[in-house]
Amino acid sequence: MLMVTPQLRINSQRLRIDFDQLSNIGATRQGGVSRVALSNEDMQARSWFADRIEESQLSLRDDEVGNLSGMLFSRNLNAKTLLIGSHLDTSPNAGKYDGSVGVLAGLECLRTLRDAGVPLPFHLEVINFTDEEGWWQSLFGSMGVTGMLAPHHTNDSKQDNGPFRAALFRAGITHQDYYKAKRDVNSLVGYLELHVEQSDRLERHRHQIGAVTRIVGRTSYRVTFYGEAVHAATNYNKKRDALQGAACFITDFHSLPQNFEGGMVNCGNLEVQPTGVTIVPSRADVTLELRHADPQTLLQMQARTVEMAMHCGSCYNLRVEVEELLHRDVAYMADAIIETIETVCEEQGFTHMRLPSFAGHDAQILAPFTPSGMIFIPCKDGISMNPKEYTDWQNIENGANVLLATILKLAERA
Repeated sequence: MLMVTPQLRINSQRLRIDFDQLSNIGATRQGGVSRVALSNEDMQARSWFADRIEESQLSLRDDEVGNLSGMLFSRNLNAKTLLIGSHLDTSPNAGKYDGSVGVLAGLECLRTLRDAGVPLPFHLEVINFTDEEGWWQSLFGSMGVTGMLAPHHTNDSKQDNGPFRAALFRAGITHQDYYKAKRDVNSLVGYLELHVEQSDRLERHRHQIGAVTRIVGRTSYRVTFYGEAVHAATNYNKKRDALQGAACFITDFHSLPQNFEGGMVNCGNLEVQPTGVTIVPSRADVTLELRHADPQTLLQMQARTVEMAMHCGSCYNLRVEVEELLHRDVAYMADAIIETIETVCEEQGFTHMRLPSFAGHDAQILAPFTPSGMIFIPCKDGISMNPKEYTDWQNIENGANVLLATILKLAERA
């Protein structure tokens, strides 16, 4: 049986130094960071992370999809591996905490366990996944680890992926080798991820820790309205205005959560052709997404979305096409890991609650592949992917210590 002191804690000062240094890479004038995947700033952050791994006397590892890891090996060379981590890439002018907290806390857990000389029954690997945010391809790194990458992810006839392939090539990633990144499911113990909540439920309920139960399913569509390009002076009753149909639909679509509690929707883009102010638009493309933590409710929301689009099209005598761009199933976290996180919180005196994640994470991809769990810490006002994203340092320290204790508890049970 693994015997460790229950007082083992991460080095908060060391973690804070890491956090401050990383926050300077890609820092923006607004107080946020821009480290979009495979950019110069992302590559600089990767190099910085690799330096921290090596100076910590951990083993450096990278794979065929660009995931970068630090390894703390078990004395048992044939042991399985427990993955912990998140991502260092960001969306443009985003916050300092999303993703970064999980990677840096994971690294600090490895250093703490190494310093304490704790013998582990499994290898411990802190991993930075490539392009979690989807600047090029959402959750690219975790899909590589689970073998979910397919040719269309980088070779899609419907869009120009040349810049993506060029960025991958510059980072030393070639599509012929993607398949080599897939891990043997039998080589893994599981996956743990620490993250800011990106919503305000923990803050509102005044809880310090969230044990994630599931990650919402999400579906994205491109809805295209086809009308007729005529002069703006054309009789109103004879116009077939694609933009009017799109506007009707967007308004109706945003009311959808009123009928589906817990549902979330967003319209991310609207493209209109032609764009002259004296001509009626003949085409309008709306890109949107809907999310829900219940699979059946998500299906109902999808059906209602299509109905809304067709109704708005008929109101303005338009032809409508609905194309599904992406679907991700609801991902369930492992009961044993949820319960372990709760046990740790009880033992260490942290208030906690179970909650689903409204945002997608690498854990969503890992969960069907290996037992996975997520630890949430509060996010002020629920604001994320924004320079205003913030959580108190004490929350980060609390989350890192819960992550450390969860690793140790899993080690004891192993």
